[in-house]
Amino acid sequence: MPEAGDDLNRCDAAVTLAFSVLGKRWNGMILSSLGNGPSTFVALRRAVAGISDTVLSDRLGELTDAGLVARAVDAGPPVTVSYALTDGGRGLLPILDQLGAWASATLEAPTR
Repeated sequence: MPEAGDDLNRCDAAVTLAFSVLGKRWNGMILSSLGNGPSTFVALRRAVAGISDTVLSDRLGELTDAGLVARAVDAGPPVTVSYALTDGGRGLLPILDQLGAWASATLEAPTR
C-alpha cells in the first residue's frame, strides 16, 4: 500500500529533475530566446547577453541531451548550424512566461 508521503516524494523528485536542467544559469534565457524561433549560435550569443561561447556551447549540448532543443546542420555552402525548441521545449514556454510574470510582480530588480 502506498504511503501518505509517496505522492509528495514523486513530486519532489520531478521538481528536482526539472531544476537539474532549468536551474542552471542561462538555460531559461536560452530556451526563452529560442521561443522566438530557430536561431544560430551567433544569434543566441547576442540574444543572451553576458554568456561566453564555451558556456553557451555547453548549455546547448545539455539542453539537446535533455530533449528540449534540437540541433540542425545545413550542409550549405556555407555550413549552417541552427537550434530550435523541440515539442518538449515549446511546452516550457507558457511556464517560462508565468515565471517571468511572477518575478515581475514579486521580486525586486537587483540594484548594481
